Order: sequence, then structure tokens, then C-alpha cells
Amino acid sequence: MSAFATWAWRVVLVIAFLVLWEVASGRLVPPLFVSSPSVVAGKLWGLAASGKLAYHASYTAMHALAGFALGAAAGMAAGLALGRWHRLAEVLDPFLMGFYSVPKIALAPLFILWFGVGTQMKVLFVAMIVFLLVFLNTYTGVRNVSREQLAILRLMRATEAQLMRKVVLPSAVAWVFTGLRLSVPYALIGAIMGEMLASNRGLGYLLADASAQFDTGGAFAALAAIIVLAILLNALVRLAERKALPWREAETAREFSF
Repeated sequence: MSAFATWAWRVVLVIAFLVLWEVASGRLVPPLFVSSPSVVAGKLWGLAASGKLAYHASYTAMHALAGFALGAAAGMAAGLALGRWHRLAEVLDPFLMGFYSVPKIALAPLFILWFGVGTQMKVLFVAMIVFLLVFLNTYTGVRNVSREQLAILRLMRATEAQLMRKVVLPSAVAWVFTGLRLSVPYALIGAIMGEMLASNRGLGYLLADASAQFDTGGAFAALAAIIVLAILLNALVRLAERKALPWREAETAREFSF
């Protein structure tokens, strides 16, 4: 299927969903529960015209991007270090897995207690979530590096820095970008969660405020803005991946061509 046909089907599905939603609202389902696309569009237009949408979206984007950058950098560094330092990885493995298994929402009250309700708390909360995902993928990528290649380069008297630059990093970079792609929605979830719990700014605050006032249209408008922001952030990561791994894009294109 061509790219044009794929996009055409996507547009058709979206239009069909919106039409069914508009028809069902007030007829099959009370508007209090689902509102309607026309009301949501009106709410979005009002938020955009007043400048509130850009104001709140900028704070959510800032929280998500800052936490994403911090968590990704820490996760990659820790994944590379523990991936190469096997003994330390074996010692820390049960602790890391235990921490990874804890529901992140359970840690939010502690972050509020430790760091307050400002920007610092939200950025660090997002960073903690992103760190775990990027770390696990980077660690797995480093551990899956070909042992034969490493052994051959060691016989050629390659230093640890040369092994990292010539073998480990090129082999693990695909895993790293997988972790980064997986982290994008979680970074946004962390930012929204932090804003819903303790903030008077951001899309999470808009969502919580509209829900508290039983403003279903306003809540769906905030959700629509969150979805758009998530798509934009994911597109940025995919663009970076295409620049860093052009060969992977070519392989994917060949697979879909058959």
C-alpha cells in the first residue's frame, strides 16, 4: 500500500469516528459523559484564541522535554556503564528490577514531599520514568553486542575506549532509540501526572480543572491538545532516529515493499 493510500485511509477513519461521535452525542450517550466534536472544537478554539492553550502547552512541553533529556542522558550513561561492568550489574540487578516494578504514580507524593510543587518536581519525576526505560534498553543493547567482535578487537590490542566507539555504541544505538521512542509517551504521562497532582499550569492542570467542573468538552479539548503534543514529540524522536540510523529506515522501507 502506498503512503498516499495509507494516509487516505487514516483520514477516512478519523472522519468516520468524528461523525459517529457527533451523531451519538445526545442521542445514544448523554453529552455530560462524551460531549461532542463540535463542542470540543469550540473549546479548543476558545483556548487557542485566548492564548491559554499555548501558555499551558508550553509548560507541559517544557516539563516533558527537560525531564526526557535528563532521564535519557542518565539512562544511556548508566546502561553503558553497567552493560560493560558485568559484576556491578549482577549486584544491582534485583534492586533495579524492583524499582522498575513499582507503580510510578505511587512515587509522585514522595516527589512532591522532596521537591515541592514547582517545575523541579515535575522535571525530576519525568526524568525518573524515562531513566528506567532508556537504561533497560541501553543495557540490553550493550549486553547483546557480539562477543566475537569484542574478542577479535581485544586480540588486536584495542583499548576499552576503542571498543566502546567502534563496536559497543554502533551495536547498541538501535536499542537506545527504541528506548527513547518508548519513553516519549511516558515522559508526557509523567508531566501530565505531575501537573494534575500539584500545579496551576500545564495541560494536566487544564484537564484536572475541567474534570472538576464537570466540563466534559473542556476535558476532551485538553486531551486533544495532549495527543497533538505527544505526536509532535514522537515525530522529533523519529526524525533524530532517521538522521542517526539512515540504514534502518532503508531496511524498513524494503520490508514493507514486499
